[in-house]
Amino acid sequence: MPEKETLERAEQDKREGKSPSTQAGEFVREEIHHIREGKHGAASAKQAVAIGLSKARRAGVDLAPPKKGSVSEKTRKAAARDSTRGHSRKKKAVSAKRSRSSERALKREPRSAASHKALSRQAKRAARTRKKSAARTTHSRKAQSSRKAA
Repeated sequence: MPEKETLERAEQDKREGKSPSTQAGEFVREEIHHIREGKHGAASAKQAVAIGLSKARRAGVDLAPPKKGSVSEKTRKAAARDSTRGHSRKKKAVSAKRSRSSERALKREPRSAASHKALSRQAKRAARTRKKSAARTTHSRKAQSSRKAA
């Protein structure tokens, strides 16, 4: 369950008309803080971000699931399930046994996932992928325009 402060921050972002990814950023920020203060760990910076995004979806942030082909089908379905859960009226009770086991598993993970170095590495990697896909779309747009001209 996200902290009250995080929910308020995300709500504030929504009122200000900021994008869903900005609203979700508050939950990612909270997750990074949890790891840094030693509440639990994460296998990687990518996992820390994923946990934060999942929390955001479950809290009702209108964050779309990842596009087809960018992640596994299992991840896409989980994201869609989280979104549905966040937008449903009735809140289903979380299994105590499941919560406990996932929490214990995260406690065994290293805390280095939230270090400046790890986060920087993850951000650069994500930017590189975005850059590649942008280059691909630009290239296909050019090819299409040259086909129209011919």
